[in-house]
Amino acid sequence: MRRLAFLLRPSWLALAAVVLGFAYLCFTVLAPWQLGKNTTTSRANSQLERALTAEPVPVTTLLPQQDSSVPDEQWRPVTATGHYRAEAQVLVRLRVIDGVPAVEVLTPFAVDGGPTVLVNRGYVRTEDGGSRLPPIPPPPQNTVTITARLRDSQAAIPGKNPVTENGFRQVYSINTEQVSAVTGVPLTGSYLQLVDGQPGGLGLIALPRRDAGPFLSYGIQWIAFGILAPLGLGYFAFAEIRARRAERSEPSGKDGADEPAPPMTVEQKLADRYGRRR
Repeated sequence: MRRLAFLLRPSWLALAAVVLGFAYLCFTVLAPWQLGKNTTTSRANSQLERALTAEPVPVTTLLPQQDSSVPDEQWRPVTATGHYRAEAQVLVRLRVIDGVPAVEVLTPFAVDGGPTVLVNRGYVRTEDGGSRLPPIPPPPQNTVTITARLRDSQAAIPGKNPVTENGFRQVYSINTEQVSAVTGVPLTGSYLQLVDGQPGGLGLIALPRRDAGPFLSYGIQWIAFGILAPLGLGYFAFAEIRARRAERSEPSGKDGADEPAPPMTVEQKLADRYGRRR
């Protein structure tokens, strides 16, 4: 055990703590973080791929009640017949469309014989670098039939409360619960995003690209780092043990070359001195 005593030195203990802490973070935080993002992205891509070939269905078949939501049916095309409630319109601020500041326009839509669902009518570009809103065309007042894609409610952004600016109620994300609280209109959990050419539609919001991203490879890399870090620590400890063992087994000198020469006698000194004079 004396050979391993150096591992109890403060420098080695600190190194071991750092390595083991890093490995713990790799397995419990970093790898799950990236793998979770990969799972979310893969799920969204699968939903979008299925929705692109699906036929529209009446929204009441998926959202039969006021508080209903269908997270497994995102991007599914649906149809709805009813009327817009323009008095409860809300804007989503700080959006960027094709690199240009914009706002998205949200208007509740009362479905005939069904719930009231929030509709994202599209976007309107802002003016003066985003500080001024242009006139926003109102939605139709009569009964219309719209085709849209079902969307999951977004999470509310902490610390970003709804505001009223330039005479418009504005939010920072499309969170149906928050919009319902702002407008006083009960809404379903999911909302609708209009497709092109619909009554009340504004600038078309394009579908996202189906891109898996690098999250899976990043997750695998963090797992590999978590495995390699302790192995590296073990390798350096073994190398240190081997070096110490080699030092102990190495002779003090080689063939006497490193041993000090014996002192010269008086006769040897005299013979050496007079011999040099001759």
